Amino acid sequence: MNAQLNFASPRSTLTVAAALATLIALGILWVVVALFQSRGAPMEHLVYAERACAQYAYQSERKACMKQWLAASRATTVASQ
Repeated sequence: MNAQLNFASPRSTLTVAAALATLIALGILWVVVALFQSRGAPMEHLVYAERACAQYAYQSERKACMKQWLAASRATTVASQ
């Protein structure tokens, strides 16, 4: 009794596995990029806000200044669109 299962050829199985892995990787990359774009301010705006509020000695004052600066920059960005 020599029973052998006859699956698809290994080459086609490998091709399907590679295509599936590529789709999964692209999906994960797309989700990560979408999350970075949808959450928070871009790093460029954060750097500008940090530089604009560097004169404050206390962290709480600096954070409040940065929030105001970012809110003002978003308002001008929305207004210009």
